[in-house]
Formats: sequence, structure tokens, C-alpha cells
Amino acid sequence: MALPLSILDLAIIGEGETAADSLAASVALAQRAEDLGYRRIWYAEHHNMASIASSATSVLIAHVAAHTRTIRLGAGGVMLPNHAPLTIAEQFGTLETLHPGRIDLGLGRAPGSDQQTLRALRRNPSVADAFPQDVLELQGYLSGESRIPGVEATPGKGTNVPLYILGSSLFGAQLAAALGLPYAFASHFAPAALEEAVALYRRDFQPSAQLDRPYVIAALNVIAADTSQEAQEQFLASKRMRVSRFLGRGREFTREEADMILESPAGQQIVQMAKYSAVGDAAEVKEYVDRFAKLADADELIVAFSATDRKVWMRSAELLAEAHGL
Repeated sequence: MALPLSILDLAIIGEGETAADSLAASVALAQRAEDLGYRRIWYAEHHNMASIASSATSVLIAHVAAHTRTIRLGAGGVMLPNHAPLTIAEQFGTLETLHPGRIDLGLGRAPGSDQQTLRALRRNPSVADAFPQDVLELQGYLSGESRIPGVEATPGKGTNVPLYILGSSLFGAQLAAALGLPYAFASHFAPAALEEAVALYRRDFQPSAQLDRPYVIAALNVIAADTSQEAQEQFLASKRMRVSRFLGRGREFTREEADMILESPAGQQIVQMAKYSAVGDAAEVKEYVDRFAKLADADELIVAFSATDRKVWMRSAELLAEAHGL
């Protein structure tokens, strides 16, 4: 059987769009993905990024859940150092109470923002060191076995919202293995340690109440179009957009400027971020996705549709689902 397919919706605010446009597109994608047979959609927490509309992750999940029926929805992920575990337990306990059996909670250690934004969030960078303890505290609230005497999450207690550890390095793999939690690797933008991290996780996995065997979700980018040429044009456009997002510091580059930067060492780092990208027509994308699944030793794939054109973005979801046999 084909591996389950899921979606990482980055809630990108495209050129000429507003945040409202982006959120409406996220609802439309979720509704179409539900019909197509995708397993889940995750939204990531980012702050102070003018091109991403998913900063209030739990609020976005609630909105999409109210406009869909069956597809699983969750965080991919909540950056736990930015929050008190009790607050996240209450938020996701509320979501699970409102939408039983449909909510996931992926957890990341990175702040998802720069140092200045960390200060605006009233966070100290050192709080990331407490990530393993915070995961356990959060798990206790959701299971109804609080680690803080006299403190419970309401809603939240006993909801057992499934936790996932997100990572792009060996640290997350080690933690997920030690805690017996599913592991999702962010290979759609941080490809370097994919194979080593997955091998470490599978080797060291310890069964838990949530999970009796290792479970790996691997991420990749997908641009599928009716022709290879159209897909490749969109791939170039997406790399140009990344140049402006990561190097522009508020400035939009022209196509010519972006192409020059892509040839530079800094630009090549951006190109390398998109190493795992399935680009082409339906047959080409299927062939790449199948190869990637074996390389990643994955139990599930989560895809980020990175086309800048909204029609191609939605068409990618349709073509991939059809080619993959959902």
C-alpha cells in the first residue's frame, strides 16, 4: 500500500495577497485535501514574518476545523519554548474537545523567530534547554496525570492529544526515541541530517503508552503541474521568493537580482534547503516521492506545496493525490 500522505500548509501570504487571502486559501486547501484523502494538515508557528499567516497556530486550526469534517489538523509545530505547557494543553485540549479525534500536536524546540522577536514574546533563549521537561509536563496535563501537584488543564485533562516531536537535527530524534513519540523530520527545509536522524530514532526507540513502535514522518516540497515545464517555472519562482524572504530584510528583489543571488554562496544555501523537492508532471512527481519515501525510511510523508501560483498550488495537491493513489 502507498504511504499515507499529509500536508504542511505554510500559510504563505503570496504576492498581492493579504493575510485574509492566505487564510481563506488554507481553508480551501483543507476542504479539497479532505475530499482527496490526505491524512492530516499541519500549520507551523512563525512570528514576525510578513509572508506567513500561521503565527496564531491554534486559532488557525480551530478555524479550519470548523470548515472541515474529518481530516486531522494540528501543529507542525508549536514552538514550545515560546509558551507555558499549561497554556498549550488548554488550547489543544479545547480543540480536541470541540473536534474529537481530529487534533495533533507537533512540538518544536526552535523559537521560530529572531532574537528581537524573542524579546517581544517575553522569552529568554535559554528556555529551549528545558524543552524535554516541558514536553513531559505538557504530556502530563493532556493525559490527566499532571506533574505539577494541584494543577490540571481544563479542557485538556484526559484528552490524550497525540504528541509528535519535530526536528531537523539529532537532538529531536534522540528525544522522540527516549519518550516513545512519533518523529517528524523537517527535511523540506533542513535536509542535511535526515538519514542519520531517522536511523538513530529507529535504533533507540523506547515503546510508550502512546506508541509501541517507531513512527517517522518525513517532509518534502512538491510542485506538480500538468507539464514539466510549468512545474519547473514554479520551482524557480519559489526559490526566488525564498531569496526575498530569507535575505531581503523587508526588500523584494527583482527576478534578475534574485537569480544573481541564487548563484552566490548565500543563494546556494537557499537552493540546498530545497534539496528534497518533487517537481514535474504527475508521473515525475510520483517517481520522486516513491524514491524519497525509501530514502527517508518513512511511515508517512508530509508535503509542502511550494508553488507561488495559487492555481498550481492547488493543482499540486490534486495531481499528487491522484498519482499516489489516495
